[in-house]
Amino acid sequence: MLKRGLVYKAIMIIAITAMGNSALAAGIESLVMPGPLVQGHAKYEEDCSNCHQPFSKKSQDSLCTDCHEKIRDDISAKRGYHGRSMARRTTCKHCHTDHEGRNADIIRLGIETFDHDNTDYPLKGAHTGISCNACHAHGKKYRDAPGSCIDCHRKDDIHKEQLGDDCSDCHNERSWRKQKFNHDDTNFRLQGKHVDVDCNSCHVSQRYKGTASDCYSCHRLNDVHTGRYGARCEGCHSEKDWARVKFDHAETDFPLAGKHRKVQCASCHTADLKKELETSCIACHTNDDEHGGRYGRKCESCHSPAGWGKIEFSHSDDTKFPLLGKHKDIQCELCHRGELATEDLKTSCFSCHAPDDVHKGQEGEQCDTCHSASGWSEQVRFDHAMSGFPLNGMHAATPCEECHLTAVYKAVASSCNDCHREDDVHKQRLGLQCENCHNPNGWSLWEFDHNQQTDFVLDGAHEGLDCLACHSKRSTGKIHLSSACDGCHREDDIHDGRFGRYCERCHDTSSFDAVEIR
Repeated sequence: MLKRGLVYKAIMIIAITAMGNSALAAGIESLVMPGPLVQGHAKYEEDCSNCHQPFSKKSQDSLCTDCHEKIRDDISAKRGYHGRSMARRTTCKHCHTDHEGRNADIIRLGIETFDHDNTDYPLKGAHTGISCNACHAHGKKYRDAPGSCIDCHRKDDIHKEQLGDDCSDCHNERSWRKQKFNHDDTNFRLQGKHVDVDCNSCHVSQRYKGTASDCYSCHRLNDVHTGRYGARCEGCHSEKDWARVKFDHAETDFPLAGKHRKVQCASCHTADLKKELETSCIACHTNDDEHGGRYGRKCESCHSPAGWGKIEFSHSDDTKFPLLGKHKDIQCELCHRGELATEDLKTSCFSCHAPDDVHKGQEGEQCDTCHSASGWSEQVRFDHAMSGFPLNGMHAATPCEECHLTAVYKAVASSCNDCHREDDVHKQRLGLQCENCHNPNGWSLWEFDHNQQTDFVLDGAHEGLDCLACHSKRSTGKIHLSSACDGCHREDDIHDGRFGRYCERCHDTSSFDAVEIR
């Protein structure tokens, strides 16, 4: 085919150039034409310029669309089968060839393999299983097939076109019975039990226009009030259920709360619904007042509609004494023993708990300084550091009872010797000021600098002496030892005192034998 086309072009060029006559050139074109055109193009067989332009392949598609205007418009708008195909830069001759004879099929449409998704009408749902002839009538072009639902389904329209001709507003390709119509787009939104009601229950005989939208028109037979409460059912009821009343009693002077919500209307409204009722608690609950009127008529001060046992009164917000800890669980009568409206109770701890004071008044009346309402022995927040004896070291881990044998805390002495007399291995020979050497971290962790803390520097032979070698007597106060040599070494004086008491004039602390007269 390619070789024959090249020969054809060569002959055409030679003939047209040599003769220079257009009519003669047309005759030559006919002679070298590859083959007869299809029946639809037969009238153009004498003039090749209708479909061909010499030396230009690109212009052939535009010559095609000059005749096939609808296809040209589809390509321009990128719609339809050709508009989608040409969007992929496919040329006309890629699918449609000519010069193959009058009866040649140049459309070459494979019905079994044709992909309808390449058209403006993809097949979905039930449409995928129907025959092509159901929509594409014999003898008509495929592009002329109807595109709207009503064009094919006019006979199936049980609404008799009362709902318009756009079936897709309610139905889809899956099934006529599966509706997607949104009743919310009308003046009557379907809610509650109305959602499950069959259309024919309201739209009898496919009657849509003029259908009543008020409750009473449909539910007159369901009115248990027999018209006594009027025809505006929606004022109290909702689409969820007749038994579920949506009337907002809060819009009245008596909002329903707690157990009042479950009370039947007729329990209070024994007569006409519009009759005004007294709204005070005592008006209905006089017989329920177990206080016998002692606490007045304002039940709502303490109780709430949630139930008599559920007291709404807030002792924290409505009084100067918030109920915390164990105070929450005590009965009102334990404190309020007289008339609630007239009694004046003191709010200090001591005013109620003086008999419980194990400190016998020694710690004062501000019990809440150490204790809380959680309990006398719970969450005691006394800070020993604020007392005259801060707890440090091992004292911090010592149980209170080790020192405080009774609750009279101020009777406990605070000196080391008062508690640790039995632990004093020095037997008071170093005095009672244990803290001069020891600290609360432990008896064995002691530190005493004789050179810095006293007027007697330990050096020479004194440096290694045991403390008790000099401190040999018990002392109950401040230690007073002589710093003179003869205070300790009188027995060692070989001079028998003839040279006086100032041994250091000849001797030093390193040794008695080392003599140096100063």
